[in-house]
Amino acid sequence: MRRTVFNEDHEAFRETLRAFIEAEVVPVYDEWFAAGQAPRDFYYKLGELGIFGINVPEEFGGAGLESHKFEAVLYEETARAGVQFGGSGVHVLLALPYIKMLATDEQKKRFLPKFVSGEEMWAIAMTEPGTGSDLAGMKSTAKLSEDGTHYVLNGAKTFITGGVHADRVIVCARTSAPTAEDRRHGISLFAVDTKSEGYSVGRKLDKLGLKTSDTAELAFVDVKVPVEDLLGEENKGFYYLGHNLASERWGIAFGAYAQAKAAVRFAKQYVQERTVFGKPVAHFQNTKFELAACQAEVDAAEAVADRATEALDAGELTPAEAASAKLFCTEVAHRVIDRCLQLHGGYGYMNEYPIARLYADNRVNRIYGGTSEIMKSIIAKDMGL
Repeated sequence: MRRTVFNEDHEAFRETLRAFIEAEVVPVYDEWFAAGQAPRDFYYKLGELGIFGINVPEEFGGAGLESHKFEAVLYEETARAGVQFGGSGVHVLLALPYIKMLATDEQKKRFLPKFVSGEEMWAIAMTEPGTGSDLAGMKSTAKLSEDGTHYVLNGAKTFITGGVHADRVIVCARTSAPTAEDRRHGISLFAVDTKSEGYSVGRKLDKLGLKTSDTAELAFVDVKVPVEDLLGEENKGFYYLGHNLASERWGIAFGAYAQAKAAVRFAKQYVQERTVFGKPVAHFQNTKFELAACQAEVDAAEAVADRATEALDAGELTPAEAASAKLFCTEVAHRVIDRCLQLHGGYGYMNEYPIARLYADNRVNRIYGGTSEIMKSIIAKDMGL
């Protein structure tokens, strides 16, 4: 089936990106994998390539585009090469929408030029030890000083992607207590400078997958946050967090579809080259049937992912539709990648093969951004159930 989601500009970007990955990432990716993170200077290269500025207004150094299709191309090309761009995904997909939506003109002038260049890498800190998906249960606090010039931030966060290299972190904290009627009341968002006294990065967490994406624990002890670094209004943070969930879930859905597509590519190449009993593995009927079934599932996931992309760009992607896309694409990717690894036999279990890394990387897709079970609840509620 012919795809219509991308145009000539997207394909030109794809060619540039593919050449960049082959020259700058593939030769050193094993080193990143062993180190557990991409080097900090790599993000400057992404800035020079224009990756960070696609959706940033021109006045701040960006391209001024309002489209997620270039991000979609990035998902496809990194998956195709079996690589990740470190923790940079959260910089664009998660942090940027909050800056664009909440930052004042003064804040945008301070933040966005450095955001685009990679001089300041951003992360977002929501999850706390013991709270998980229950963001309303967060305990971190930010109390306004008596002179009204700054907030005093105390607390801890965990599972913070990009937390090791981050220069600014959007920290969610309580500025007032929840009410009896609304547990979600009282949360605010702050653009915290990681060089602030009392701010510290704890353990770099050892994850099952996404090995080149640094994920950390953060701690705040009497961190002074200038009032000028409050994002949006006090106590409305929970509303802001919910506003960007559709785009976040689209990103996970599209990324999962791209991984499934890549898995079929890796498996097809392997079975054509690998011989058993004197014949290529691709010669056997079971191999053909397995890959054919996987391709059919990838075709379906591609259609869902493309439709969600068009809806997101048009500003019409609803929470239920985003949940449906995430649920379907991540479950498809789970099945397809598992079957493609099986076709590799024992070699599929070795990290030197991209299918093994893809298998581990993919597992979190059904957890973060809302688990598959939560996606089902959202869809069921939309159905009136």
